Amino acid sequence: MSDQLLMAMFEAAIKAAQPALNVPPNLPPRPKGRTIVVGAGKAAASMARAVEDNWPCSPKASLEGQIEGLVVTRYGHGVPCRLIEVVEASHPVPDLAGEAAAGRILNMVRGLSEDDLVLCLISGGGSALLSLPASGLTLEDKRAVNEGLLKSGAAIDEMNCVRKHLSAIKGGRLAAEAYPAKLVTLAISDVPGDDPSVIASGPTVADPTTFADARAILEKYRIDLPPAVARHMREGRDETPKPGTEKLSRAETILVATPKQALEAAANVARKAGVKPIMLGDSIEGEARDVARNMAETARKAAQDGPLVLLSGGETTVTVRGNGRGGRNTEFLLALALSLDGHPDITAIACDTDGIDGTEDNAGAIIRPDTLARGEAMGLNARAYLDDNNGYGYFDALGDLVITGPTQTNVNDFRAIVAVKSK
Repeated sequence: MSDQLLMAMFEAAIKAAQPALNVPPNLPPRPKGRTIVVGAGKAAASMARAVEDNWPCSPKASLEGQIEGLVVTRYGHGVPCRLIEVVEASHPVPDLAGEAAAGRILNMVRGLSEDDLVLCLISGGGSALLSLPASGLTLEDKRAVNEGLLKSGAAIDEMNCVRKHLSAIKGGRLAAEAYPAKLVTLAISDVPGDDPSVIASGPTVADPTTFADARAILEKYRIDLPPAVARHMREGRDETPKPGTEKLSRAETILVATPKQALEAAANVARKAGVKPIMLGDSIEGEARDVARNMAETARKAAQDGPLVLLSGGETTVTVRGNGRGGRNTEFLLALALSLDGHPDITAIACDTDGIDGTEDNAGAIIRPDTLARGEAMGLNARAYLDDNNGYGYFDALGDLVITGPTQTNVNDFRAIVAVKSK
């Protein structure tokens, strides 16, 4: 029952966050002038498809001529669109395809009038995909900083603060270029707290952070900076648009899907199965293995009152010290299994709702009471795998990875720990 319930809850969470369900009710009215559709993120292509399938055309009118534009998504996450061009690029480390797409998007929104509409489709992953270096910087400069941040254990809001201040398009700059056109952003949140200025580094949202904030983050995590980046950060000449900036006065943001919605859908599945859901929060952050240890203790206590399921979302971090293959969800699960030490009444799943845990081909994995025992029988040292940040390798060997492929959405991590009453 537990495995089936874990997968059913995860599938319900993904379904609740699908663009086809959440984009159509939030589409703005047709403008008098042109409609330019732009966007970036792992769900950007499926969001664009939802726009095309539901755009409010006049009777007997063709969609052609009604909308045009370009969105950029991760390699393998594209879906066919008729009029909105879909470009695939690299994530989480940006590449030339993403840089070129970002430049084209910026040019598309320039020179518009008050009668025109820019519809911006934003989801998690947009920071890396919408990569246009600030003046004086190169893509290689940005890649170097990005790789350092990804290994440092920095939280997503910290990483995106830095990214905004190395960019020509993030941190409200895209919205400023679109002015005076009306700009409506439809966003799928993948960040703790659902702050629109953090989702994909907020290309259409005023940025409350500063160069000073970005410098402090880089110093905190001791990120090695290329000379051009060090100079750019030190001079801090081109600050991001702040709240109250006139060029952002015609910009509006609508959150169309959030981690909370996904967890509530999973909770409904649990209730129907006779299992009590307990929400631990949709914005949990922290080092993955530390979060796992805390949740293991909670799960042990919960097992005395089961059956129940502990549901949580958010985005943990991993400070990379080893050379293994792994993402934050497999890291969390391996640490959880070690903390539970074969507890007979607890099973768990942890997956990224976009279908990709880190940079691998899995969404996450499942642990069971016999996870460690099965590993030992195969000669696997779970502690050594964790020390090497190799959760992927451990669960791959056991055959316990969860592989979904791209899900066409992204509301961050999904974790469910099922505890039954101890006998």
